[in-house]
Amino acid sequence: MTDANDRRPDETTPHTREPYGPAPEQRDEPETGTAALWSRPGEDPWARDRQDPRPERAEQQPYAAPGAGQEHYGSGAGQEHFAPGAGQEGPGLGGAGLGGTGLGGAGTGYPGGPGGPPPAPGPPGGGGWPRDQRTDTLGMPVRERRGTGRITVFVVALVVALVAGLAGGAIGGWLGARNGGQGSLTDEDFSLGAAPRQASSRPPDSVAGIAQRVLPSVVSIKVSGPNIEGEGAGFAIKDGYVITNNHVAEAADQGGKLTLEFSNDKTANAEIVGRSPSYDIAVLKPQGVSGLPALSLGNSDNVVVGDSVIAIGSPLGLSGTVTSGIVSAVDRPVSAGGQGGEPTSYINAIQTDAAINQGNSGGPLVDSSGQVIGVNSAIATADSGPGIGGSQGGNIGIGFAIPINQAKRVAEQLIRTGEAPYPIIGAVIDLAYQGQGARIAPSATNGQQPIVSGGPAEEAGLQPGDVIVSFDGEQVSNAEELIVAIRSHAPGDEVKVTYQRGGDERTVTLTLDEAKE
Repeated sequence: MTDANDRRPDETTPHTREPYGPAPEQRDEPETGTAALWSRPGEDPWARDRQDPRPERAEQQPYAAPGAGQEHYGSGAGQEHFAPGAGQEGPGLGGAGLGGTGLGGAGTGYPGGPGGPPPAPGPPGGGGWPRDQRTDTLGMPVRERRGTGRITVFVVALVVALVAGLAGGAIGGWLGARNGGQGSLTDEDFSLGAAPRQASSRPPDSVAGIAQRVLPSVVSIKVSGPNIEGEGAGFAIKDGYVITNNHVAEAADQGGKLTLEFSNDKTANAEIVGRSPSYDIAVLKPQGVSGLPALSLGNSDNVVVGDSVIAIGSPLGLSGTVTSGIVSAVDRPVSAGGQGGEPTSYINAIQTDAAINQGNSGGPLVDSSGQVIGVNSAIATADSGPGIGGSQGGNIGIGFAIPINQAKRVAEQLIRTGEAPYPIIGAVIDLAYQGQGARIAPSATNGQQPIVSGGPAEEAGLQPGDVIVSFDGEQVSNAEELIVAIRSHAPGDEVKVTYQRGGDERTVTLTLDEAKE
Protein backbone atom coordinates (compact mmCIF):
# COMPACT_ATOMS: atom_id res chain seq x y z
CA MET A 1 0.00 0.00 0.00
CA THR A 2 -11.12 8.60 -0.57
CA ASP A 3 -14.41 9.63 0.18
CA ALA A 4 -17.04 11.72 -1.21
CA ASN A 5 -16.92 15.35 -0.41
CA ASP A 6 -13.17 15.16 -0.32
CA ARG A 7 -12.93 12.68 2.51
CA ARG A 8 -10.81 9.67 1.77
CA PRO A 9 -12.13 6.33 2.92
CA ASP A 10 -10.27 3.03 3.25
CA GLU A 11 -8.93 2.88 0.01
CA THR A 12 6.22 2.17 1.87
CA THR A 13 31.75 8.24 9.93
CA PRO A 14 31.01 8.23 13.57
CA HIS A 15 31.12 11.57 15.28
CA THR A 16 30.79 12.85 18.77
CA ARG A 17 27.43 13.87 20.18
CA GLU A 18 26.93 16.39 22.88
CA PRO A 19 25.15 15.11 25.98
CA TYR A 20 21.55 16.13 26.17
CA GLY A 21 19.52 16.76 29.23
CA PRO A 22 16.30 18.19 30.52
CA ALA A 23 15.08 21.39 29.01
CA PRO A 24 14.43 24.47 31.10
CA GLU A 25 10.99 24.94 32.60
CA GLN A 26 9.44 25.90 29.25
CA ARG A 27 6.85 23.54 27.73
CA ASP A 28 7.05 23.16 24.01
CA GLU A 29 4.46 22.23 22.75
CA PRO A 30 0.03 8.25 8.77
CA GLU A 31 -9.42 -1.42 6.74
CA THR A 32 -7.02 -3.80 7.30
CA GLY A 33 -7.08 -5.08 3.89
CA THR A 34 -3.87 -4.45 2.13
CA ALA A 35 -2.78 -4.75 -1.37
CA ALA A 36 0.72 -5.19 -2.58
CA LEU A 37 2.25 -5.65 -5.92
CA TRP A 38 5.72 -6.92 -6.27
CA SER A 39 8.55 -5.98 -8.42
CA ARG A 40 17.73 -4.34 -9.64
CA PRO A 41 19.91 -6.69 -8.05
CA GLY A 42 23.05 -5.41 -6.54
CA GLU A 43 26.07 -6.31 -4.50
CA ASP A 44 25.36 -7.01 -0.85
CA PRO A 45 28.40 -6.29 1.36
CA TRP A 46 26.51 -7.48 4.43
CA ALA A 47 25.42 -10.83 3.00
CA ARG A 48 27.56 -12.81 5.42
CA ASP A 49 25.93 -11.09 8.38
CA ARG A 50 22.37 -11.50 7.22
CA GLN A 51 20.41 -14.61 8.15
CA ASP A 52 17.21 -13.85 6.32
CA PRO A 53 16.91 -15.26 2.80
CA ARG A 54 17.15 -12.80 0.00
CA PRO A 55 13.84 -12.74 -1.80
CA GLU A 56 13.98 -13.38 -5.48
CA ARG A 57 10.73 -12.32 -7.05
CA ALA A 58 7.37 -12.29 -5.42
CA GLU A 59 4.20 -12.87 -7.32
CA GLN A 60 1.55 -10.23 -7.16
CA GLN A 61 -0.76 -11.12 -4.30
CA PRO A 62 -4.11 -9.51 -3.62
CA TYR A 63 -4.27 -8.76 0.06
CA ALA A 64 -7.49 -8.40 1.95
CA ALA A 65 -9.18 -5.75 -0.09
CA PRO A 66 -9.18 -2.20 1.18
CA GLY A 67 -12.47 -0.53 1.86
CA ALA A 68 -14.33 1.04 -0.98
CA GLY A 69 -12.03 3.32 -2.74
CA GLN A 70 -12.06 6.96 -3.21
CA GLU A 71 -9.19 8.97 -4.22
CA HIS A 72 -8.42 11.68 -1.87
CA TYR A 73 -4.80 11.30 -1.31
CA GLY A 74 -2.73 13.68 0.47
CA SER A 75 0.79 14.35 0.59
CA GLY A 76 2.35 17.46 1.86
CA ALA A 77 3.31 20.10 -0.50
CA GLY A 78 6.53 18.42 -1.43
CA GLN A 79 8.67 20.41 0.95
CA GLU A 80 11.88 18.97 2.29
CA HIS A 81 11.84 20.65 5.63
CA PHE A 82 13.88 17.93 7.27
CA ALA A 83 16.85 17.87 4.97
CA PRO A 84 19.65 17.23 7.46
CA GLY A 85 21.53 20.21 8.69
CA ALA A 86 25.26 20.22 9.08
CA GLY A 87 26.41 17.95 11.83
CA GLN A 88 23.17 16.06 12.09
CA GLU A 89 23.55 12.44 13.05
CA GLY A 90 23.19 9.44 10.84
CA PRO A 91 20.10 7.29 10.57
CA GLY A 92 18.37 5.37 13.21
CA LEU A 93 15.61 2.90 13.15
CA GLY A 94 13.07 2.26 15.73
CA GLY A 95 9.91 0.85 14.57
CA ALA A 96 7.10 -0.73 16.34
CA GLY A 97 3.59 -0.90 15.48
CA LEU A 98 0.49 -1.74 17.32
CA GLY A 99 -0.17 -5.33 16.57
CA GLY A 100 -2.50 -6.38 19.28
CA THR A 101 -5.30 -8.79 19.82
CA GLY A 102 -8.65 -7.69 18.62
CA LEU A 103 -7.83 -3.99 18.40
CA GLY A 104 -10.53 -2.27 16.41
CA GLY A 105 -12.84 -5.23 16.26
CA ALA A 106 -13.12 -8.15 13.93
CA GLY A 107 -11.31 -7.86 10.66
CA THR A 108 -8.90 -5.16 11.71
CA GLY A 109 -5.82 -6.91 10.38
CA TYR A 110 -3.51 -6.19 13.29
CA PRO A 111 -1.36 -9.17 14.25
CA GLY A 112 -2.43 -10.89 17.44
CA GLY A 113 -0.29 -10.01 20.40
CA PRO A 114 1.18 -12.56 22.82
CA GLY A 115 -1.20 -13.93 25.40
CA GLY A 116 -4.36 -14.04 23.32
CA PRO A 117 -5.86 -15.51 20.17
CA PRO A 118 -6.02 -13.61 16.89
CA PRO A 119 -9.19 -11.63 16.24
CA ALA A 120 -12.09 -13.35 14.60
CA PRO A 121 -12.28 -13.02 10.83
CA GLY A 122 -14.26 -10.09 9.55
CA PRO A 123 -15.07 -8.40 6.29
CA PRO A 124 -11.86 -7.35 4.53
CA GLY A 125 -10.98 -3.75 5.12
CA GLY A 126 -12.90 -3.06 8.29
CA GLY A 127 -16.28 -1.60 8.97
CA GLY A 128 -18.06 1.49 7.88
CA TRP A 129 -19.47 0.79 4.43
CA PRO A 130 -21.39 -2.34 3.46
CA ARG A 131 -19.19 -5.14 2.13
CA ASP A 132 -19.75 -4.21 -1.48
CA GLN A 133 -19.83 -0.45 -1.02
CA ARG A 134 -16.93 0.77 0.99
CA THR A 135 -14.70 3.71 0.47
CA ASP A 136 -11.14 3.72 -0.68
CA THR A 137 -8.48 6.33 -0.27
CA LEU A 138 -9.34 7.91 -3.54
CA GLY A 139 -11.75 10.26 -1.87
CA MET A 140 -15.01 8.48 -2.54
CA PRO A 141 -16.76 5.21 -1.71
CA VAL A 142 -15.63 2.28 -3.75
CA ARG A 143 -16.59 -1.23 -4.45
CA GLU A 144 -14.41 -3.70 -2.75
CA ARG A 145 -12.17 -6.27 -4.35
CA ARG A 146 -11.88 -9.41 -2.28
CA GLY A 147 -8.44 -10.74 -1.38
CA THR A 148 -7.75 -14.36 -2.23
CA GLY A 149 -4.00 -14.70 -1.71
CA ARG A 150 -2.17 -16.39 1.13
CA ILE A 151 0.00 -13.39 1.98
CA THR A 152 -1.34 -10.64 4.17
CA VAL A 153 0.17 -7.26 5.02
CA PHE A 154 0.01 -6.04 8.61
CA VAL A 155 1.21 -2.95 10.36
CA VAL A 156 3.82 -3.99 12.90
CA ALA A 157 3.15 -2.18 16.12
CA LEU A 158 2.93 -4.38 19.19
CA VAL A 159 -0.44 -3.92 20.87
CA VAL A 160 -2.12 -5.66 23.74
CA ALA A 161 -5.85 -5.28 24.24
CA LEU A 162 -6.51 -5.04 27.97
CA VAL A 163 -9.70 -7.06 28.05
CA ALA A 164 -10.61 -10.22 29.92
CA GLY A 165 -8.85 -13.30 28.63
CA LEU A 166 -6.36 -11.43 26.44
CA ALA A 167 -3.79 -10.08 28.90
CA GLY A 168 -1.99 -13.24 29.98
CA GLY A 169 0.75 -13.63 32.56
CA ALA A 170 3.45 -13.58 29.92
CA ILE A 171 2.29 -10.15 28.79
CA GLY A 172 2.08 -8.84 32.32
CA GLY A 173 5.59 -10.03 33.10
CA TRP A 174 6.97 -8.57 29.90
CA LEU A 175 5.29 -5.21 30.42
CA GLY A 176 6.44 -5.14 34.05
CA ALA A 177 10.03 -5.77 33.06
CA ARG A 178 9.84 -3.12 30.37
CA ASN A 179 8.43 -0.58 32.82
CA GLY A 180 11.14 -1.11 35.40
CA GLY A 181 13.86 1.42 36.18
CA GLN A 182 12.03 4.55 35.11
CA GLY A 183 13.21 7.75 36.71
CA SER A 184 13.45 11.49 36.33
CA LEU A 185 15.62 13.06 33.65
CA THR A 186 18.91 14.71 34.52
CA ASP A 187 21.93 15.89 32.54
CA GLU A 188 23.83 12.89 33.83
CA ASP A 189 21.05 10.54 32.75
CA PHE A 190 21.27 11.77 29.18
CA SER A 191 25.01 11.48 28.71
CA LEU A 192 26.05 9.34 25.78
CA GLY A 193 27.98 7.19 28.21
CA ALA A 194 24.72 5.32 28.67
CA ALA A 195 24.50 4.57 24.96
CA PRO A 196 25.25 1.11 23.54
CA ARG A 197 28.72 -0.39 23.88
CA GLN A 198 31.29 1.43 21.78
CA ALA A 199 32.35 -0.13 18.48
CA SER A 200 35.58 1.82 18.04
CA SER A 201 37.35 -1.13 16.44
CA ARG A 202 34.65 -1.45 13.78
CA PRO A 203 34.73 0.44 10.48
CA PRO A 204 32.40 3.45 10.58
CA ASP A 205 30.44 2.14 7.58
CA SER A 206 29.95 -1.33 9.07
CA VAL A 207 26.66 -2.39 10.63
CA ALA A 208 28.22 -2.02 14.08
CA GLY A 209 29.65 1.41 13.29
CA ILE A 210 26.37 2.70 11.91
CA ALA A 211 24.36 1.24 14.78
CA GLN A 212 26.64 2.93 17.31
CA ARG A 213 25.83 6.40 16.07
CA VAL A 214 22.19 5.74 15.22
CA LEU A 215 20.93 4.05 18.39
CA PRO A 216 21.09 7.15 20.66
CA SER A 217 18.51 8.82 18.39
CA VAL A 218 16.08 5.88 18.37
CA VAL A 219 13.34 5.73 20.98
CA SER A 220 10.99 3.01 22.12
CA ILE A 221 7.41 4.25 22.40
CA LYS A 222 5.01 2.88 24.99
CA VAL A 223 1.35 3.60 24.41
CA SER A 224 -1.27 3.28 27.12
CA GLY A 225 -4.95 3.94 26.77
CA PRO A 226 -8.19 3.00 28.51
CA ASN A 227 -8.28 -0.51 27.02
CA ILE A 228 -4.95 -1.00 25.34
CA GLU A 229 -1.21 -0.96 25.79
CA GLY A 230 1.39 -1.28 23.11
CA GLU A 231 4.88 -0.52 21.92
CA GLY A 232 6.42 0.93 18.85
CA ALA A 233 9.48 2.95 17.96
CA GLY A 234 10.47 6.29 16.55
CA PHE A 235 13.50 8.40 15.79
CA ALA A 236 14.59 11.97 16.42
CA ILE A 237 14.70 14.61 13.73
CA LYS A 238 15.78 18.20 14.10
CA ASP A 239 14.29 20.60 16.66
CA GLY A 240 13.64 17.75 19.07
CA TYR A 241 10.71 16.18 17.22
CA VAL A 242 10.23 12.43 16.87
CA ILE A 243 8.76 10.68 13.83
CA THR A 244 6.79 7.45 14.20
CA ASN A 245 3.82 5.70 12.58
CA ASN A 246 0.29 6.94 13.06
CA HIS A 247 -0.80 3.43 14.04
CA VAL A 248 1.68 3.58 16.92
CA ALA A 249 0.46 6.92 18.27
CA GLU A 250 -3.27 6.81 17.53
CA ALA A 251 -4.21 4.76 20.60
CA ALA A 252 -2.99 7.61 22.82
CA ASP A 253 -4.85 10.34 20.96
CA GLN A 254 -8.07 9.91 22.95
CA GLY A 255 -6.96 10.44 26.52
CA GLY A 256 -4.10 7.94 26.38
CA LYS A 257 -0.44 8.39 27.26
CA LEU A 258 2.80 8.22 25.28
CA THR A 259 6.06 7.42 27.04
CA LEU A 260 9.40 7.52 25.23
CA GLU A 261 12.28 5.35 26.41
CA PHE A 262 15.76 6.44 25.32
CA SER A 263 18.89 4.40 24.71
CA ASN A 264 20.01 4.93 28.32
CA ASP A 265 16.74 3.45 29.65
CA LYS A 266 15.45 6.81 30.91
CA THR A 267 11.97 7.96 29.98
CA ALA A 268 9.97 11.08 29.16
CA ASN A 269 6.35 11.75 28.32
CA ALA A 270 5.48 12.94 24.82
CA GLU A 271 2.60 14.76 23.20
CA ILE A 272 1.21 14.24 19.71
CA VAL A 273 2.01 17.23 17.48
CA GLY A 274 -0.02 15.83 14.60
CA ARG A 275 -0.81 12.59 12.84
CA SER A 276 -1.86 11.50 9.37
CA PRO A 277 -3.80 8.21 9.12
CA SER A 278 -3.68 8.35 5.32
CA TYR A 279 0.12 8.43 5.30
CA ASP A 280 0.60 6.48 8.55
CA ILE A 281 2.90 9.16 9.93
CA ALA A 282 2.79 10.90 13.32
CA VAL A 283 5.05 13.51 14.91
CA LEU A 284 5.69 13.57 18.66
CA LYS A 285 7.36 16.10 20.96
CA PRO A 286 9.18 14.77 24.04
CA GLN A 287 8.46 16.81 27.16
CA GLY A 288 11.28 18.21 29.29
CA VAL A 289 14.07 16.98 27.03
CA SER A 290 16.59 19.07 25.11
CA GLY A 291 19.51 18.25 22.85
CA LEU A 292 18.12 14.94 21.58
CA PRO A 293 20.50 13.99 18.74
CA ALA A 294 18.79 14.09 15.36
CA LEU A 295 19.32 11.66 12.53
CA SER A 296 20.34 12.61 9.02
CA LEU A 297 17.61 12.08 6.44
CA GLY A 298 18.60 10.71 3.05
CA ASN A 299 16.92 10.80 -0.36
CA SER A 300 14.63 7.82 -0.88
CA ASP A 301 14.36 8.62 -4.60
CA ASN A 302 17.96 7.40 -4.96
CA VAL A 303 17.32 3.99 -3.39
CA VAL A 304 17.78 1.01 -5.74
CA VAL A 305 17.23 -2.71 -5.40
CA GLY A 306 20.23 -4.39 -3.77
CA ASP A 307 21.21 -1.44 -1.55
CA SER A 308 22.27 -2.51 1.95
CA VAL A 309 20.00 -1.34 4.78
CA ILE A 310 19.67 -1.54 8.57
CA ALA A 311 16.47 -1.57 10.58
CA ILE A 312 16.36 -0.60 14.26
CA GLY A 313 13.37 -0.85 16.53
CA SER A 314 11.68 -2.65 19.40
CA PRO A 315 10.42 -5.97 17.99
CA LEU A 316 8.42 -7.86 20.62
CA GLY A 317 9.41 -5.19 23.14
CA LEU A 318 13.16 -5.75 22.67
CA SER A 319 14.29 -2.14 22.34
CA GLY A 320 17.41 -1.23 20.40
CA THR A 321 17.27 -4.32 18.19
CA VAL A 322 19.39 -4.00 15.02
CA THR A 323 18.83 -6.09 11.89
CA SER A 324 20.33 -5.79 8.42
CA GLY A 325 19.47 -6.76 4.88
CA ILE A 326 18.97 -5.29 1.45
CA VAL A 327 16.37 -3.36 -0.49
CA SER A 328 14.35 -6.10 -2.15
CA ALA A 329 12.08 -3.85 -4.23
CA VAL A 330 11.12 -0.22 -4.62
CA ASP A 331 7.84 1.47 -5.50
CA ARG A 332 5.87 -1.43 -4.06
CA PRO A 333 2.19 -0.45 -3.73
CA VAL A 334 1.06 -1.50 -0.25
CA SER A 335 -2.07 -0.70 1.73
CA ALA A 336 -2.71 -1.38 5.40
CA GLY A 337 -4.78 -0.18 8.32
CA GLY A 338 -8.26 1.25 8.05
CA GLN A 339 -9.34 0.31 11.57
CA GLY A 340 -11.72 2.32 13.70
CA GLY A 341 -13.05 4.35 10.81
CA GLU A 342 -9.57 5.68 9.96
CA PRO A 343 -8.60 5.85 6.26
CA THR A 344 -6.48 3.08 4.84
CA SER A 345 -2.79 3.97 4.48
CA TYR A 346 -1.50 3.56 0.93
CA ILE A 347 2.28 3.50 0.58
CA ASN A 348 4.61 3.44 -2.41
CA ALA A 349 6.86 1.37 -0.20
CA ILE A 350 10.49 0.35 -0.01
CA GLN A 351 10.56 -3.43 0.43
CA THR A 352 13.35 -5.01 2.50
CA ASP A 353 14.39 -8.41 3.78
CA ALA A 354 15.86 -6.92 6.97
CA ALA A 355 13.99 -8.60 9.81
CA ILE A 356 10.98 -6.52 10.88
CA ASN A 357 8.49 -7.81 13.43
CA GLN A 358 5.69 -6.58 15.67
CA GLY A 359 7.12 -3.60 17.56
CA ASN A 360 9.30 -2.36 14.70
CA SER A 361 6.78 0.18 13.43
CA GLY A 362 7.88 3.80 13.37
CA GLY A 363 11.61 3.22 13.34
CA PRO A 364 13.79 4.32 10.48
CA LEU A 365 15.28 2.14 7.81
CA VAL A 366 18.82 3.41 7.21
CA ASP A 367 21.25 2.99 4.34
CA SER A 368 24.93 2.04 4.36
CA SER A 369 25.95 5.64 5.04
CA GLY A 370 23.70 5.89 8.10
CA GLN A 371 21.02 8.08 6.58
CA VAL A 372 17.31 7.42 7.07
CA ILE A 373 15.65 6.30 3.84
CA GLY A 374 12.37 5.01 5.22
CA VAL A 375 10.05 4.57 8.18
CA ASN A 376 9.34 0.91 8.98
CA SER A 377 5.62 0.38 8.79
CA ALA A 378 4.32 -3.05 7.73
CA ILE A 379 5.20 -6.65 7.03
CA ALA A 380 3.81 -9.41 4.86
CA THR A 381 2.97 -12.56 6.80
CA ALA A 382 1.98 -16.04 5.73
CA ASP A 383 -1.74 -16.59 6.14
CA SER A 384 -3.59 -19.87 6.58
CA GLY A 385 -6.21 -18.79 4.08
CA PRO A 386 -7.89 -15.89 2.33
CA GLY A 387 -8.99 -12.88 4.32
CA ILE A 388 -7.51 -11.46 7.46
CA GLY A 389 -8.52 -13.94 10.11
CA GLY A 390 -5.95 -16.66 9.40
CA SER A 391 -2.89 -17.52 11.39
CA GLN A 392 -0.38 -14.74 11.70
CA GLY A 393 3.36 -15.06 11.89
CA GLY A 394 6.38 -12.85 12.23
CA ASN A 395 9.11 -11.89 9.81
CA ILE A 396 9.21 -13.85 6.57
CA GLY A 397 11.71 -11.55 4.88
CA ILE A 398 9.17 -9.13 3.43
CA GLY A 399 8.96 -5.80 5.23
CA PHE A 400 7.81 -2.41 4.02
CA ALA A 401 8.94 1.13 4.82
CA ILE A 402 7.43 4.50 3.97
CA PRO A 403 9.94 6.41 1.80
CA ILE A 404 11.55 9.16 3.87
CA ASN A 405 10.89 11.82 1.21
CA GLN A 406 7.18 11.31 1.69
CA ALA A 407 7.45 10.98 5.46
CA LYS A 408 9.39 14.21 5.94
CA ARG A 409 7.01 16.11 3.66
CA VAL A 410 4.08 14.96 5.78
CA ALA A 411 5.95 15.58 9.04
CA GLU A 412 6.73 19.14 8.02
CA GLN A 413 3.05 19.82 7.42
CA LEU A 414 2.07 18.25 10.73
CA ILE A 415 4.59 20.40 12.60
CA ARG A 416 3.43 23.57 10.87
CA THR A 417 -0.33 23.07 10.94
CA GLY A 418 -1.11 19.83 12.77
CA GLU A 419 -2.58 18.23 9.64
CA ALA A 420 -1.45 16.92 6.26
CA PRO A 421 -3.87 17.42 3.33
CA TYR A 422 -3.67 14.81 0.61
CA PRO A 423 -4.23 15.03 -3.18
CA ILE A 424 -7.42 13.78 -4.82
CA ILE A 425 -8.77 13.32 -8.35
CA GLY A 426 -12.40 13.43 -7.29
CA ALA A 427 -13.70 10.09 -8.58
CA VAL A 428 -15.05 6.85 -7.11
CA ILE A 429 -12.83 3.89 -7.97
CA ASP A 430 -14.36 0.44 -8.36
CA LEU A 431 -12.26 -1.99 -6.31
CA ALA A 432 -14.31 -4.95 -7.53
CA TYR A 433 -13.08 -4.40 -11.09
CA GLN A 434 -10.98 -7.39 -12.18
CA GLY A 435 -9.64 -6.04 -15.47
CA GLN A 436 -6.37 -4.31 -16.19
CA GLY A 437 -6.27 -0.76 -14.87
CA ALA A 438 -8.41 1.14 -12.36
CA ARG A 439 -12.02 1.72 -13.32
CA ILE A 440 -14.08 4.71 -12.26
CA ALA A 441 -17.34 3.36 -10.83
CA PRO A 442 -19.95 3.07 -13.58
CA SER A 443 -22.80 4.18 -11.32
CA ALA A 444 -23.51 5.84 -7.98
CA THR A 445 -22.11 4.08 -4.91
CA ASN A 446 -23.95 4.43 -1.62
CA GLY A 447 -25.45 7.68 -2.83
CA GLN A 448 -22.14 9.03 -4.09
CA GLN A 449 -21.84 9.99 -7.73
CA PRO A 450 -18.88 8.43 -9.58
CA ILE A 451 -17.45 11.83 -10.51
CA VAL A 452 -17.29 14.73 -8.05
CA SER A 453 -18.88 17.83 -9.53
CA GLY A 454 -16.27 20.46 -10.27
CA GLY A 455 -13.42 18.13 -9.30
CA PRO A 456 -10.24 17.40 -11.25
CA ALA A 457 -11.65 14.30 -12.95
CA GLU A 458 -14.74 16.10 -14.23
CA GLU A 459 -12.77 19.10 -15.44
CA ALA A 460 -10.42 16.77 -17.34
CA GLY A 461 -13.36 15.08 -19.07
CA LEU A 462 -13.30 11.72 -17.28
CA GLN A 463 -16.60 9.85 -17.10
CA PRO A 464 -18.12 6.95 -15.12
CA GLY A 465 -16.77 3.62 -16.37
CA ASP A 466 -13.52 5.04 -17.76
CA VAL A 467 -10.54 2.77 -17.05
CA ILE A 468 -7.34 4.55 -16.00
CA VAL A 469 -4.30 2.67 -17.33
CA SER A 470 -1.52 5.22 -16.74
CA PHE A 471 -0.92 7.96 -14.19
CA ASP A 472 1.92 10.46 -14.56
CA GLY A 473 3.62 8.21 -17.08
CA GLU A 474 3.49 5.06 -14.91
CA GLN A 475 1.38 2.06 -15.81
CA VAL A 476 -1.60 1.40 -13.56
CA SER A 477 -2.63 -2.25 -13.15
CA ASN A 478 -5.31 -1.94 -10.47
CA ALA A 479 -7.03 0.43 -8.05
CA GLU A 480 -4.37 0.13 -5.35
CA GLU A 481 -1.62 1.16 -7.77
CA LEU A 482 -3.62 4.21 -8.77
CA ILE A 483 -4.21 5.24 -5.17
CA VAL A 484 -0.53 4.89 -4.31
CA ALA A 485 0.45 6.87 -7.41
CA ILE A 486 -1.88 9.72 -6.50
CA ARG A 487 -0.62 9.87 -2.92
CA SER A 488 2.97 10.08 -4.05
CA HIS A 489 2.13 13.55 -5.39
CA ALA A 490 1.08 16.77 -3.70
CA PRO A 491 -2.11 18.81 -4.10
CA GLY A 492 -1.72 21.21 -7.02
CA ASP A 493 0.52 18.90 -9.05
CA GLU A 494 -0.35 18.57 -12.74
CA VAL A 495 -0.31 14.99 -13.99
CA LYS A 496 -1.10 13.21 -17.23
CA VAL A 497 -3.75 10.51 -17.01
CA THR A 498 -4.31 7.93 -19.75
CA TYR A 499 -7.66 6.15 -19.80
CA GLN A 500 -9.68 3.85 -22.01
CA ARG A 501 -13.29 4.36 -23.07
CA GLY A 502 -15.19 2.29 -25.60
CA GLY A 503 -12.04 0.78 -27.07
CA ASP A 504 -10.32 4.15 -27.49
CA GLU A 505 -7.38 5.36 -25.41
CA ARG A 506 -6.99 9.02 -24.50
CA THR A 507 -4.59 11.11 -22.42
CA VAL A 508 -5.58 14.21 -20.47
CA THR A 509 -3.91 16.51 -17.96
CA LEU A 510 -5.51 17.21 -14.62
CA THR A 511 -4.54 19.24 -11.55
CA LEU A 512 -4.80 17.38 -8.25
CA ASP A 513 -7.15 18.87 -5.70
CA GLU A 514 -6.72 18.43 -1.94
CA ALA A 515 -8.75 16.99 0.90
CA LYS A 516 -8.27 16.97 4.66
CA GLU A 517 -8.61 14.01 6.96
